[in-house]
Amino acid sequence: MRAFSTVDEFLFPPFAGFPREGLAFLRKLKKNNNRPWFQKHKQEYEEHVRFPMQCLIAELGQAMAGEAPELSFDPRKSIFRIYRDVRFSKNKAPYKTNIAASFDLRGRPGPTESPGFYLHIAPGEVFVGGGLYMPAPPQLKRLRAAIASEPEEFLSVVDDPAFKRLFGTLEGERLSRAPLGYPADHPMIEHLKYKQFYVGVGLEESDALRAKFVRDVQRVFVRCLPLVRWLARTLR
Repeated sequence: MRAFSTVDEFLFPPFAGFPREGLAFLRKLKKNNNRPWFQKHKQEYEEHVRFPMQCLIAELGQAMAGEAPELSFDPRKSIFRIYRDVRFSKNKAPYKTNIAASFDLRGRPGPTESPGFYLHIAPGEVFVGGGLYMPAPPQLKRLRAAIASEPEEFLSVVDDPAFKRLFGTLEGERLSRAPLGYPADHPMIEHLKYKQFYVGVGLEESDALRAKFVRDVQRVFVRCLPLVRWLARTLR
């Protein structure tokens, strides 16, 4: 039997699978994305969406403690807020219709994004992955310089057979031309065009309903860890 997980003063029972009620709530929220409806049903969100995700994070923290001690799995802080920032968006729906979390480097310095893992659960869509989604311009400059000057270290990560079997290639946006300062015939030019450095896999909604979902997520995170660590070393 799995033990209960204690994080700070909070107690989180073993993750038994994301509840069907949680997915049902997110489906309803998509159809009723307004403050009065959400306030009326907020307790359902806390009980069937947020709390199960906290239990998942607590158990992931235990499972990954020996694999990635430099990354933080905090049931209180790792979860994204459900409230959308609508200031600069044409879509004024106030709430997100998924539950998501990111797991960043402990004690990360400064305001820039940190390499790490990411997970989200939504009706019909489960994504698990990691890397660096939106590097700031100085970060991007350092990553490209490292790829150009020490390609072997980068290629040892992205060309690893186990990595390629699970993820294929890096995802994310790429430039259509060579980045400024690099010739079009540079031997690493296709990698230098990347603007984002992340990988991931999509899982079935039904996978998240099972207790073994923790192990499914752990497997993806472990395979992704060499990329996260290369990013962290390069940006130190």
